[in-house]
Amino acid sequence: MTDVSPPVPVTGRSYRWRVVDIVVASVLAVASGLVFVMWNVASNPIGAPLSALLPGLQALLGGGWLFAGVLTAMVIRKPGAALYGELVAATVSALVGNQWGVMTLEFGLVQGLAAEIVFAGFLYRVWNLPVAVLAGAAAGLAMAINELVLLYPGSTSAFAVVYVVSGIVSGGVLAGGLSWWVVRGLAKTGALSRFPSGRTGSPSDARP
Repeated sequence: MTDVSPPVPVTGRSYRWRVVDIVVASVLAVASGLVFVMWNVASNPIGAPLSALLPGLQALLGGGWLFAGVLTAMVIRKPGAALYGELVAATVSALVGNQWGVMTLEFGLVQGLAAEIVFAGFLYRVWNLPVAVLAGAAAGLAMAINELVLLYPGSTSAFAVVYVVSGIVSGGVLAGGLSWWVVRGLAKTGALSRFPSGRTGSPSDARP
């Protein structure tokens, strides 16, 4: 059935996904997954020098795999959007092929769920920069802990601390701050007119 409902008003609290929500969320997630694929390759020559400089610092690159959930949620503003965006993007990356294989799906699930919990904590009503940064940082924390367990078992405490801090910073800046900035830019072009996120300066954006 074709969705012909009018744009949701800024003050609306409907959590029901419309057809346009599903379509746009899928487009964003697939596009993010393709960025993941490129980042899988581009991050390698950057990560090695960072690791040599200070072991664990390579987690600063993690934000390049964390933004899909935050970006999708910031646009759609519905329950499940962060988890959906990150998991679909991870699926695309896994299907195209990368060094982690099917484990990529678990990464996407953990990272997307972490961001989702933050948005849920604000009852899906606050979508400003601090909340976006917090969601990205939460995804970075989940990424770091998950990878320490799966990819770096037996690592030293010093490595773990650097890795976790780097993951949180990268998630907050790249996944959180950058996603917020991208959504604001798209909103100004009118591309998000069907969504509350398309109204720059809405109460949910400004609410502390």
